[in-house]
Amino acid sequence: MNVQFRPEPSASTSIKTAIADCDIHPARATKDELYPFLAKRWHSHLETYGIQAYHGMMEGPPYPKAQPNAARRDAWPPEGGPQGSSLSFMQKQLLDPYNVALGVLNPLATGQGLRNQDFAGALCAAINDWQIEKWTSKDKRLKGSIVVANEDGVAAAAEIRKRAGDPNFVQVLLLSRNVEPLGQRRYWPVYEAAQEIGLPVGVHAFGFGGNPLTPSGWPSFYIEEMVGHAQCQQTVLASLVLEGVFERYPMLKMVMIEAGFGWAPSLGWRLDKSFERLHSEVPYLKRKPSEYIRDHIWWTTQPMEDPERRDHLFQTIEWIGWDKLLFATDYPHWDFDEPSRVLPPGVSDANREAFYLGNAKKLYGIA
Repeated sequence: MNVQFRPEPSASTSIKTAIADCDIHPARATKDELYPFLAKRWHSHLETYGIQAYHGMMEGPPYPKAQPNAARRDAWPPEGGPQGSSLSFMQKQLLDPYNVALGVLNPLATGQGLRNQDFAGALCAAINDWQIEKWTSKDKRLKGSIVVANEDGVAAAAEIRKRAGDPNFVQVLLLSRNVEPLGQRRYWPVYEAAQEIGLPVGVHAFGFGGNPLTPSGWPSFYIEEMVGHAQCQQTVLASLVLEGVFERYPMLKMVMIEAGFGWAPSLGWRLDKSFERLHSEVPYLKRKPSEYIRDHIWWTTQPMEDPERRDHLFQTIEWIGWDKLLFATDYPHWDFDEPSRVLPPGVSDANREAFYLGNAKKLYGIA
Protein backbone atom coordinates (compact mmCIF):
# COMPACT_ATOMS: atom_id res chain seq x y z
CA MET A 1 0.00 0.00 0.00
CA ASN A 2 1.28 3.48 -0.83
CA VAL A 3 1.61 6.03 1.95
CA GLN A 4 0.41 9.52 1.20
CA PHE A 5 1.76 12.50 3.10
CA ARG A 6 -0.87 15.14 3.51
CA PRO A 7 -0.07 18.81 4.01
CA GLU A 8 -1.47 20.36 7.15
CA PRO A 9 -4.81 22.04 6.38
CA SER A 10 -4.93 25.76 5.99
CA ALA A 11 -7.74 28.25 5.89
CA SER A 12 -7.78 28.04 2.10
CA THR A 13 -8.42 24.28 2.07
CA SER A 14 -10.75 24.04 5.08
CA ILE A 15 -14.47 24.72 4.96
CA LYS A 16 -15.43 27.88 6.77
CA THR A 17 -18.51 26.73 8.65
CA ALA A 18 -18.56 24.59 11.77
CA ILE A 19 -18.94 20.86 11.22
CA ALA A 20 -19.65 17.65 13.14
CA ASP A 21 -17.26 14.74 12.76
CA CYS A 22 -19.21 11.62 13.72
CA ASP A 23 -16.40 9.06 13.62
CA ILE A 24 -13.19 9.88 15.50
CA HIS A 25 -11.04 7.08 16.92
CA PRO A 26 -9.17 7.88 20.13
CA ALA A 27 -6.31 5.57 21.11
CA ARG A 28 -4.49 4.81 24.33
CA ALA A 29 -0.96 6.19 24.57
CA THR A 30 0.29 3.21 26.61
CA LYS A 31 -0.90 -0.31 27.37
CA ASP A 32 -1.48 0.50 31.05
CA GLU A 33 -3.39 3.75 30.49
CA LEU A 34 -6.63 2.03 31.54
CA TYR A 35 -5.22 0.71 34.82
CA PRO A 36 -6.47 3.66 36.95
CA PHE A 37 -10.00 2.71 35.86
CA LEU A 38 -9.68 -1.06 36.42
CA ALA A 39 -9.82 -3.02 39.66
CA LYS A 40 -6.46 -4.56 40.66
CA ARG A 41 -7.89 -7.98 39.91
CA TRP A 42 -8.07 -7.12 36.25
CA HIS A 43 -4.50 -5.75 36.12
CA SER A 44 -3.26 -9.21 37.04
CA HIS A 45 -5.75 -10.92 34.73
CA LEU A 46 -4.68 -8.82 31.77
CA GLU A 47 -0.97 -9.41 32.39
CA THR A 48 -1.42 -13.14 33.00
CA TYR A 49 -4.01 -14.15 30.43
CA GLY A 50 -4.13 -11.26 27.97
CA ILE A 51 -7.20 -10.56 25.88
CA GLN A 52 -9.08 -13.61 24.60
CA ALA A 53 -11.70 -12.69 22.02
CA TYR A 54 -14.21 -14.77 20.10
CA HIS A 55 -12.18 -13.69 17.13
CA GLY A 56 -8.96 -15.66 16.71
CA MET A 57 -6.70 -12.76 15.71
CA MET A 58 -7.13 -10.26 18.52
CA GLU A 59 -3.43 -9.47 18.81
CA GLY A 60 -3.37 -7.88 15.38
CA PRO A 61 -5.58 -7.07 12.40
CA PRO A 62 -6.38 -9.96 10.06
CA TYR A 63 -4.82 -8.13 7.12
CA PRO A 64 -1.82 -5.78 6.83
CA LYS A 65 -2.79 -2.13 6.93
CA ALA A 66 0.66 -0.64 6.24
CA GLN A 67 0.62 1.54 9.34
CA PRO A 68 -0.26 0.60 12.92
CA ASN A 69 -4.00 0.72 13.53
CA ALA A 70 -4.57 1.57 9.85
CA ALA A 71 -3.64 5.14 10.69
CA ARG A 72 -2.24 8.07 8.75
CA ARG A 73 1.54 8.28 8.83
CA ASP A 74 1.36 12.01 9.50
CA ALA A 75 -0.84 11.43 12.56
CA TRP A 76 1.96 10.26 14.85
CA PRO A 77 1.88 12.67 17.84
CA PRO A 78 5.15 14.58 18.22
CA GLU A 79 5.32 13.67 21.91
CA GLY A 80 5.13 9.93 21.10
CA GLY A 81 2.40 7.32 21.37
CA PRO A 82 0.21 5.86 18.61
CA GLN A 83 -1.93 7.86 16.21
CA GLY A 84 -5.04 9.23 17.87
CA SER A 85 -3.57 9.11 21.40
CA SER A 86 -2.81 12.82 21.86
CA LEU A 87 -5.58 15.33 22.52
CA SER A 88 -3.36 18.33 21.85
CA PHE A 89 -2.26 16.91 18.49
CA MET A 90 -5.83 15.97 17.59
CA GLN A 91 -6.85 19.55 18.32
CA LYS A 92 -4.06 20.88 16.12
CA GLN A 93 -4.52 18.41 13.25
CA LEU A 94 -8.30 17.93 13.19
CA LEU A 95 -10.52 19.92 15.57
CA ASP A 96 -9.14 23.44 15.12
CA PRO A 97 -8.29 23.62 11.39
CA TYR A 98 -11.51 21.94 10.26
CA ASN A 99 -13.69 23.91 12.69
CA VAL A 100 -15.11 20.78 14.31
CA ALA A 101 -17.91 21.89 16.65
CA LEU A 102 -18.91 18.34 17.58
CA GLY A 103 -16.63 15.31 17.49
CA VAL A 104 -18.07 11.88 18.33
CA LEU A 105 -15.51 9.44 19.75
CA ASN A 106 -15.77 5.79 18.72
CA PRO A 107 -13.11 3.77 20.58
CA LEU A 108 -12.39 0.48 18.82
CA ALA A 109 -9.89 -1.37 21.02
CA THR A 110 -12.32 -1.99 23.88
CA GLY A 111 -13.70 -5.00 25.73
CA GLN A 112 -16.29 -5.80 23.08
CA GLY A 113 -16.19 -9.36 21.79
CA LEU A 114 -14.19 -10.94 24.64
CA ARG A 115 -14.93 -14.47 25.83
CA ASN A 116 -14.64 -13.56 29.54
CA GLN A 117 -17.81 -11.52 29.99
CA ASP A 118 -16.87 -10.10 33.40
CA PHE A 119 -13.54 -8.91 31.99
CA ALA A 120 -15.31 -7.51 28.94
CA GLY A 121 -17.67 -5.52 31.14
CA ALA A 122 -14.80 -4.19 33.28
CA LEU A 123 -12.79 -3.12 30.22
CA CYS A 124 -15.76 -1.40 28.60
CA ALA A 125 -16.55 0.51 31.80
CA ALA A 126 -12.89 1.53 32.04
CA ILE A 127 -12.93 2.76 28.45
CA ASN A 128 -15.98 4.89 29.24
CA ASP A 129 -14.31 6.42 32.30
CA TRP A 130 -11.13 6.94 30.25
CA GLN A 131 -13.07 8.83 27.57
CA ILE A 132 -14.30 11.28 30.18
CA GLU A 133 -10.95 11.65 31.96
CA LYS A 134 -8.73 12.03 28.90
CA TRP A 135 -10.98 13.46 26.20
CA THR A 136 -14.47 14.81 26.82
CA SER A 137 -13.70 16.65 30.07
CA LYS A 138 -10.68 18.29 28.43
CA ASP A 139 -12.38 19.49 25.24
CA LYS A 140 -16.12 20.18 25.25
CA ARG A 141 -16.31 19.69 21.49
CA LEU A 142 -15.74 15.96 22.01
CA LYS A 143 -18.49 13.57 23.07
CA GLY A 144 -18.05 9.89 23.87
CA SER A 145 -19.81 6.68 22.87
CA ILE A 146 -20.82 4.26 25.62
CA VAL A 147 -19.04 1.00 24.80
CA VAL A 148 -20.63 -2.13 26.26
CA ALA A 149 -19.92 -5.83 26.62
CA ASN A 150 -22.47 -6.48 23.90
CA GLU A 151 -22.51 -10.29 24.12
CA ASP A 152 -23.84 -9.97 27.70
CA GLY A 153 -27.04 -8.03 27.15
CA VAL A 154 -27.91 -7.67 30.84
CA ALA A 155 -24.49 -6.28 31.76
CA ALA A 156 -24.49 -4.04 28.70
CA ALA A 157 -27.86 -2.58 29.63
CA ALA A 158 -26.62 -1.89 33.17
CA GLU A 159 -23.61 0.02 31.82
CA ILE A 160 -25.87 2.06 29.54
CA ARG A 161 -28.24 2.97 32.37
CA LYS A 162 -25.29 3.88 34.60
CA ARG A 163 -24.36 6.58 32.06
CA ALA A 164 -27.92 7.91 31.67
CA GLY A 165 -28.01 11.69 31.63
CA ASP A 166 -24.22 12.03 31.48
CA PRO A 167 -23.53 14.83 28.99
CA ASN A 168 -20.15 13.28 28.14
CA PHE A 169 -21.90 10.62 26.03
CA VAL A 170 -24.14 10.94 22.96
CA GLN A 171 -24.57 7.35 21.73
CA VAL A 172 -24.15 3.66 22.55
CA LEU A 173 -21.56 1.86 20.44
CA LEU A 174 -21.75 -1.64 18.98
CA LEU A 175 -19.64 -3.29 16.28
CA SER A 176 -20.97 -5.06 13.19
CA ARG A 177 -19.23 -8.43 13.63
CA ASN A 178 -20.76 -10.30 16.54
CA VAL A 179 -21.51 -13.83 17.65
CA GLU A 180 -24.97 -13.54 16.07
CA PRO A 181 -26.67 -10.94 13.83
CA LEU A 182 -27.59 -7.88 15.87
CA GLY A 183 -31.35 -8.39 15.59
CA GLN A 184 -31.16 -11.53 17.76
CA ARG A 185 -32.83 -11.39 21.17
CA ARG A 186 -29.58 -11.60 23.13
CA TYR A 187 -28.93 -7.97 22.07
CA TRP A 188 -32.41 -6.62 22.85
CA PRO A 189 -31.47 -5.40 26.37
CA VAL A 190 -29.02 -3.00 24.68
CA TYR A 191 -31.78 -1.50 22.56
CA GLU A 192 -34.23 -1.36 25.47
CA ALA A 193 -31.74 0.57 27.61
CA ALA A 194 -30.68 2.88 24.77
CA GLN A 195 -34.29 3.76 23.98
CA GLU A 196 -34.97 4.27 27.68
CA ILE A 197 -32.19 6.85 28.12
CA GLY A 198 -32.79 8.40 24.70
CA LEU A 199 -29.46 7.73 22.99
CA PRO A 200 -28.96 6.38 19.45
CA VAL A 201 -27.05 3.13 18.93
CA GLY A 202 -24.09 3.32 16.56
CA VAL A 203 -22.97 0.16 14.72
CA HIS A 204 -19.37 0.58 13.59
CA ALA A 205 -17.63 -1.68 11.10
CA PHE A 206 -15.30 -4.40 12.47
CA GLY A 207 -15.68 -6.53 15.59
CA PHE A 208 -14.71 -9.87 17.05
CA GLY A 209 -17.60 -12.31 16.73
CA GLY A 210 -15.52 -15.36 15.86
CA ASN A 211 -17.02 -15.70 12.37
CA PRO A 212 -15.26 -15.25 8.98
CA LEU A 213 -15.24 -11.71 7.65
CA THR A 214 -17.56 -12.62 4.76
CA PRO A 215 -20.50 -15.04 4.47
CA SER A 216 -18.34 -17.12 2.09
CA GLY A 217 -15.41 -17.53 4.46
CA TRP A 218 -12.05 -15.82 4.93
CA PRO A 219 -10.98 -13.57 2.03
CA SER A 220 -7.41 -13.15 0.78
CA PHE A 221 -6.88 -9.39 0.74
CA TYR A 222 -7.40 -6.29 2.84
CA ILE A 223 -9.42 -4.71 0.04
CA GLU A 224 -11.92 -7.54 0.40
CA GLU A 225 -12.25 -6.79 4.09
CA MET A 226 -12.83 -3.10 3.35
CA VAL A 227 -15.58 -3.82 0.83
CA GLY A 228 -16.95 -6.58 3.05
CA HIS A 229 -18.03 -4.08 5.69
CA ALA A 230 -20.98 -3.21 3.46
CA GLN A 231 -21.99 -6.89 3.25
CA CYS A 232 -21.74 -7.25 7.01
CA GLN A 233 -23.83 -4.14 7.67
CA GLN A 234 -26.49 -5.43 5.27
CA THR A 235 -26.75 -8.58 7.36
CA VAL A 236 -26.97 -6.49 10.51
CA LEU A 237 -29.67 -4.26 9.08
CA ALA A 238 -31.77 -7.10 7.66
CA SER A 239 -31.61 -8.84 11.03
CA LEU A 240 -32.64 -5.71 12.94
CA VAL A 241 -35.65 -5.19 10.68
CA LEU A 242 -36.81 -8.79 10.30
CA GLU A 243 -36.39 -9.74 13.96
CA GLY A 244 -38.77 -6.90 14.76
CA VAL A 245 -36.37 -4.70 16.74
CA PHE A 246 -37.95 -1.48 15.46
CA GLU A 247 -41.49 -2.71 16.19
CA ARG A 248 -40.45 -3.59 19.73
CA TYR A 249 -38.47 -0.36 20.26
CA PRO A 250 -40.29 2.22 18.12
CA MET A 251 -38.23 5.19 19.39
CA LEU A 252 -34.88 3.51 18.72
CA LYS A 253 -32.45 5.36 16.44
CA MET A 254 -29.42 3.65 14.94
CA VAL A 255 -26.35 4.87 13.04
CA MET A 256 -24.53 2.70 10.51
CA ILE A 257 -20.87 3.77 10.73
CA GLU A 258 -18.04 3.29 8.20
CA ALA A 259 -19.69 0.87 5.82
CA GLY A 260 -21.01 3.19 3.12
CA PHE A 261 -24.65 3.74 2.24
CA GLY A 262 -24.91 3.27 -1.55
CA TRP A 263 -26.23 -0.24 -1.00
CA ALA A 264 -29.14 0.87 1.19
CA PRO A 265 -31.78 1.38 -1.55
CA SER A 266 -31.14 -2.00 -3.20
CA LEU A 267 -31.33 -3.77 0.17
CA GLY A 268 -34.62 -2.02 0.89
CA TRP A 269 -36.02 -2.90 -2.53
CA ARG A 270 -35.05 -6.56 -2.17
CA LEU A 271 -36.44 -6.85 1.34
CA ASP A 272 -39.70 -5.26 0.24
CA LYS A 273 -40.03 -7.65 -2.71
CA SER A 274 -39.48 -10.71 -0.53
CA PHE A 275 -41.76 -9.27 2.13
CA GLU A 276 -44.67 -9.30 -0.33
CA ARG A 277 -44.59 -13.12 -0.44
CA LEU A 278 -43.10 -14.02 2.93
CA HIS A 279 -44.89 -11.59 5.25
CA SER A 280 -46.53 -14.55 7.00
CA GLU A 281 -43.12 -15.61 8.31
CA VAL A 282 -42.70 -12.31 10.17
CA PRO A 283 -46.32 -11.31 10.94
CA TYR A 284 -45.28 -8.89 13.70
CA LEU A 285 -43.92 -6.45 11.08
CA LYS A 286 -46.56 -3.81 10.40
CA ARG A 287 -44.78 -2.01 7.58
CA LYS A 288 -42.48 -2.70 4.64
CA PRO A 289 -38.83 -3.30 5.62
CA SER A 290 -37.69 -0.23 3.70
CA GLU A 291 -39.95 1.97 5.81
CA TYR A 292 -38.23 0.84 9.01
CA ILE A 293 -34.84 1.50 7.43
CA ARG A 294 -35.72 5.00 6.29
CA ASP A 295 -37.29 5.94 9.64
CA HIS A 296 -34.77 4.44 12.09
CA ILE A 297 -31.37 4.51 10.37
CA TRP A 298 -28.79 7.30 10.07
CA TRP A 299 -25.60 6.86 8.01
CA THR A 300 -22.10 8.24 8.36
CA THR A 301 -19.92 9.05 5.38
CA GLN A 302 -16.34 7.78 5.05
CA PRO A 303 -16.44 5.68 3.11
CA MET A 304 -18.78 7.53 0.78
CA GLU A 305 -19.57 5.96 -2.59
CA ASP A 306 -18.28 7.93 -5.58
CA PRO A 307 -20.25 6.95 -8.71
CA GLU A 308 -19.22 8.27 -12.11
CA ARG A 309 -22.50 10.13 -12.50
CA ARG A 310 -23.20 12.68 -9.79
CA ASP A 311 -26.96 12.27 -10.15
CA HIS A 312 -26.64 8.63 -9.07
CA LEU A 313 -25.18 9.75 -5.75
CA PHE A 314 -27.91 12.33 -5.29
CA GLN A 315 -30.62 9.79 -6.10
CA THR A 316 -29.20 7.44 -3.46
CA ILE A 317 -29.11 10.19 -0.84
CA GLU A 318 -32.66 11.23 -1.71
CA TRP A 319 -33.81 7.64 -1.04
CA ILE A 320 -32.02 7.67 2.32
CA GLY A 321 -33.00 11.23 3.13
CA TRP A 322 -30.71 14.26 3.40
CA ASP A 323 -31.74 14.45 7.05
CA LYS A 324 -30.23 11.00 7.74
CA LEU A 325 -26.67 11.58 6.50
CA LEU A 326 -23.82 12.43 8.93
CA PHE A 327 -20.35 13.61 7.99
CA ALA A 328 -17.34 11.65 9.32
CA THR A 329 -13.58 11.80 8.72
CA ASP A 330 -12.52 8.50 10.35
CA TYR A 331 -9.54 10.33 11.92
CA PRO A 332 -6.75 9.25 12.33
CA HIS A 333 -7.12 6.40 9.87
CA TRP A 334 -5.50 6.35 6.45
CA ASP A 335 -8.77 6.72 4.51
CA PHE A 336 -9.50 10.07 6.20
CA ASP A 337 -12.02 12.25 4.35
CA GLU A 338 -11.23 15.94 4.23
CA PRO A 339 -14.45 17.93 4.81
CA SER A 340 -14.02 20.41 1.96
CA ARG A 341 -13.69 17.65 -0.65
CA VAL A 342 -16.55 15.32 0.26
CA LEU A 343 -19.70 16.85 -1.19
CA PRO A 344 -19.79 17.44 -4.97
CA PRO A 345 -21.19 20.67 -6.44
CA GLY A 346 -24.92 20.98 -6.77
CA VAL A 347 -25.97 20.55 -3.13
CA SER A 348 -28.31 23.20 -1.75
CA ASP A 349 -27.18 25.35 1.16
CA ALA A 350 -29.83 23.80 3.43
CA ASN A 351 -28.76 20.23 2.65
CA ARG A 352 -25.10 21.15 2.96
CA GLU A 353 -25.63 22.63 6.43
CA ALA A 354 -27.68 19.62 7.53
CA PHE A 355 -25.05 17.21 6.24
CA TYR A 356 -22.09 18.90 7.91
CA LEU A 357 -23.67 19.83 11.24
CA GLY A 358 -27.45 20.12 11.59
CA ASN A 359 -28.30 16.40 11.33
CA ALA A 360 -25.71 15.41 13.93
CA LYS A 361 -26.75 18.12 16.40
CA LYS A 362 -30.37 17.07 16.11
CA LEU A 363 -29.67 13.32 16.38
CA TYR A 364 -27.29 13.67 19.34
CA GLY A 365 -29.29 16.36 21.11
CA ILE A 366 -26.60 19.03 20.99
CA ALA A 367 -27.87 22.59 21.37
